[in-house]
Amino acid sequence: MKRRIILAGGTGFIGTYLKKRFEADGYDVVCISRGKQGVKWSDKERIVDALENSEMLINLSGKSVDCRYSDTNKWKILTSRTETTILLHEMIKACSSPPPVWINFSTATIYQDSRIKPMTEEKGVLGDGFSEKVAKTWERVFFSERHSQVKQVALRTAIVIGDGGGALTPLRRLVKMGLGGKQGDGKQMVSWIHIEDVYRTILWVKEGKISDTVINCSAPEPVNNEQFMKMLRKQYAISMGIPLPERLLKWGAFLIRTEPELIMKSRWVVPERLLKSGFLFQFETIDSALDSLQR
Repeated sequence: MKRRIILAGGTGFIGTYLKKRFEADGYDVVCISRGKQGVKWSDKERIVDALENSEMLINLSGKSVDCRYSDTNKWKILTSRTETTILLHEMIKACSSPPPVWINFSTATIYQDSRIKPMTEEKGVLGDGFSEKVAKTWERVFFSERHSQVKQVALRTAIVIGDGGGALTPLRRLVKMGLGGKQGDGKQMVSWIHIEDVYRTILWVKEGKISDTVINCSAPEPVNNEQFMKMLRKQYAISMGIPLPERLLKWGAFLIRTEPELIMKSRWVVPERLLKSGFLFQFETIDSALDSLQR
C-alpha cells in the first residue's frame, strides 16, 4: 500500500505543485476540495477515511486574497480558512490513527508593515490590518485544539515564486507591457520563496528536523520592490520599465479588482528558525529563483 498524504484545498497553484512532487516521490495524494477533484468537504466520512493512517495533512484551503476587499469578500477570505480548519480538527478527532503531522499554511503577511527591521518568529511584531487579523484568527483557530498524536505546524509563507501561477503572473504581464518599473517608491520589502523550497520545507518538518510549531517559510535574502522588478525585467531582457506611483497603483488595482496592499505593503520576513535548524535553501537569491522559471 502506498504512503498517503492529504492536501486540503490542494487544487490551486501551490497544491498542484505539491501533489506532483509528492506523487513523484511515490505517495498517494488525496485532495479535499470544493470542486470535482478528490474528496468533497461535505463528505466527512471519506475525509476521515483518507486521514486514517495517512502520513501528513497539509491544509492550504482559503479564498484567494487577490480580490477587492468588499465586506462579502472579507467574510469569505476569513471563513474559508477558519471553517475548514475547524472541520479538520473534528475529522482528526474522529480518527483512531490520525496523521502524525498537520501543516497549516499561514502567511508572512501576519507581521506589520516594516521597512526598519526584519520580522523573525521570535521578535516579529504582528500587524492590526485586515490581512493580519485574518492570519492571526486562522492561527488561533488552528492552535485552539491540540491533538496528542499530531504535531501541528503553522507555516507563515511569503510570496511563492514558481511556474504556472501565483503572484508573478500579473507582475510578468506588467513587465511585458513596459510597466515593470518600481511600484510606489520601490522601497517596500518583498519576502519571497521558491515553490520547490516550500516543498522541501514541508519535508523538513515531516522528517522531524525542526521542532518549532510556527515557522517563517521565506527565502533568506528578501529584496525591495525596485530590486525585485529589476530582476524580473532582466528575465525578459527588458532594460526599462515605467514606474507606477502609488496613486496610479490604487487606480489600477480598482480596475483589475484587487487591492493595492498586495504590492504596497512592506513584507520583510526572514526564516530564522529554519536557518537555525540547518535547513539549506536551494534558491537563496531572487535571481537564482527567477532564472529557474520558464520564460
